[in-house]
Amino acid sequence: MAADEPGALELFVSIGLSESKARETLRNQALSALLREAVVQAQEILGSAADKTVGTLLYNVASRLKDPKHLGFLVEYIATKKIVTDLQLNAALEYVKSHPVEPIDAADFARECGVGVIVTPEQIEEAVEASISKHKAQLLSERYRFNMGLLMGEARSKLKWADGKIIKNEVDLQVLHLLGPKTEADLEKKSKAPKARATEPDKKGKAAVVENGDACQETKSLMEQLRGEALKFHKPGENYKTEGYVVTPNTMNLLKQHLEITGGQVRTRFPPEPNGILHIGHAKAINFNFGFAKANGGICFLRYDDTNPEKEEEKYFTAIRDIVEWLGYTPYAVTHASDYFDQLYTWAVDLIRRGHAYICHQKVEEIKGHNPPPSPWRDRPVEESLLLFEVLPFHGEATLRMKLVMEDGKMDPVAYRIKYTPHHRTGDKWCIYPTYDYTHCLCDSIENITHSLCTKEFQARRSSYFWLCNALDVYCPVQWEYGRLNLLYTVVSKRKIIRLVDSGAVRDWDDPRLFTLTALRRRGFPAEAINNFCARVGVTVAQCTMEPHMLEACVREVLNEQAPRVMAVLEPLCVTIVNFPAPHKTLEIDVPNFPADETKGFHKVPFQPTIYIEQSDFREVPEKGYKRLAPGQPVGLRHTGYVIAVQSITKDTNGRVKELEVTCTKSEAAEKPKAFIHWVSNPLVCEVRQYERLFLHKNPEDPAEVPQGFLSDVNPNSLSVIEEALVDRSVCGAKPFTKFQFERLGYFSVDPDSTGAKLVFNRTVTLKEDPGKV
Repeated sequence: MAADEPGALELFVSIGLSESKARETLRNQALSALLREAVVQAQEILGSAADKTVGTLLYNVASRLKDPKHLGFLVEYIATKKIVTDLQLNAALEYVKSHPVEPIDAADFARECGVGVIVTPEQIEEAVEASISKHKAQLLSERYRFNMGLLMGEARSKLKWADGKIIKNEVDLQVLHLLGPKTEADLEKKSKAPKARATEPDKKGKAAVVENGDACQETKSLMEQLRGEALKFHKPGENYKTEGYVVTPNTMNLLKQHLEITGGQVRTRFPPEPNGILHIGHAKAINFNFGFAKANGGICFLRYDDTNPEKEEEKYFTAIRDIVEWLGYTPYAVTHASDYFDQLYTWAVDLIRRGHAYICHQKVEEIKGHNPPPSPWRDRPVEESLLLFEVLPFHGEATLRMKLVMEDGKMDPVAYRIKYTPHHRTGDKWCIYPTYDYTHCLCDSIENITHSLCTKEFQARRSSYFWLCNALDVYCPVQWEYGRLNLLYTVVSKRKIIRLVDSGAVRDWDDPRLFTLTALRRRGFPAEAINNFCARVGVTVAQCTMEPHMLEACVREVLNEQAPRVMAVLEPLCVTIVNFPAPHKTLEIDVPNFPADETKGFHKVPFQPTIYIEQSDFREVPEKGYKRLAPGQPVGLRHTGYVIAVQSITKDTNGRVKELEVTCTKSEAAEKPKAFIHWVSNPLVCEVRQYERLFLHKNPEDPAEVPQGFLSDVNPNSLSVIEEALVDRSVCGAKPFTKFQFERLGYFSVDPDSTGAKLVFNRTVTLKEDPGKV
């Protein structure tokens, strides 16, 4: 270790580091070893100790250089005083990063890094003088309140390699000569301009966003976020600029071929396993992969990772593509890992020939986990592994393993394993199947993917991703990781959802209480709302766990604009209007589809002497603050222009209110009521399903919160069914997934269980968030 080498502390102090900085450096083994090597090389060139200026540059090289193979090259330029400023060093580091293949073109390097360029004091004086002359009138007006940084920036733009401190000194000197010393007025603090009041949000635009309970300004769209996030991404063909990317003698040639195929186009892929239904976390992955490609004029593949035929079913393939398209994305091409099985097998043989893979006979249980015992077959002869791989199907527990150590310490991941299961696409052709660790990066390579976007848990596989492509000497894409999206009060694991289905806690994968995307669609969540939610969550490296109410807020925003209003009564109370204005005929009431915007049309609702209102809209003995119908307290009927007042109450044998008789009065002739209530007349009978959270605790999978396991945490009241609800006839014939706002009740969607005889509605969300929800 560098810290143990004699004289290391004195060596670092000798180049200008403070003793505390030198000790801090020694605690970083990699940095201290590289810095010591740089200093020793510099001293050999100089023939003496390095001064502080050289020492500072050497420290910056050691701490910032990504590829140590260029250390000697850069040290020589520093020691010979060809690179003398940090500005030049920045350019030099960027140059070697952008030109990974040796030898470096010395002439081009010198030109790009300002080697030999001398900026004279006269040049600096002239550049500053020109800038001051350009802004002289404004300078004389604003004096020392003028932005002096503008003068420096203009001078620097003319003299790229000039010392910034010298430019600043020249600016200060010439400004002082023009304006004279600062006066008391110059020293007064500039008064702050009053803050402009926030404007009322556009009714047709998006409302303020609520993130984790706090209101804030609207989040940028996902497309805008992706453009911002992409600033740190490499450009197509510049994969080698990515930290950790492995450069081989053939890298630049492979990248050239890659660009010839893609034309410099961004290429991404969404690679789901077809062994379950997509969930809310996948929505972020879909938006990121397809959205990033779209934002950069690129393409995105939908590639099924169908390497495990034991768990794959056709219904999952269909459902996945259906959901991708429902969210608004069209794949450039739909591909399968199995499309490439022949090529993957050929490459596996090549990997063995190159000495990078071997046949292992350890049992599956032995090699599970991160610290399995070393394989006794790791060093078996290549010819032997080649022969065994050819007859692998007859070797029971045998696997093909790759010779590498992954970032998380896992050693020799499996590339192929035996599965005596027919494949849905290739039939009985194969009984050995490649693993994710082997397949994924090679499929990305075949499809010339530029940005392999995946969630953070795959970071441990990045080393194997780069290693395998380079071991086979094929084009190597770049893997980028981002934080996955989770929600509280739910589980999304396929295995756990299956247990919920098997236990009867939910009906199936599309039960509206789940957060699979098919379940959310069935419940009535619009695709646009899910995409908006993903945009608000944003693209972050950290994993984020969100409250469901944030998603529900996005749903309300969209449905408020898209769902027409109708009237429905969930718990009916019969009301007879004894003085109905047209006793022997039905009146037709024009009800606006969107009361706030009547240009969006109307629908007709029948109005007869018998109507139905919500039981909760009547109180025989109202409590304080109750504003709806009660004896002596009339209410208005929405959209009718009438106010009703109670005349008599009929009860059943149990003393419950069964029916009301009321009189009606034209609104203009009656005192303004305290409230207006919804109602139906000659309605349709429908079924309404209302949903609450499926789990009682925020983290049902956490043993600390739920010691008995997530199945014990299922909310027994997560579903309530009203079989005889009433809705106005304007919804007759509505198709599944059609969405409405039931006035005063919430947003509802037509369920696929509906028949011609009876509609079934799912409550999507309430009109407002219920703060009392568990």
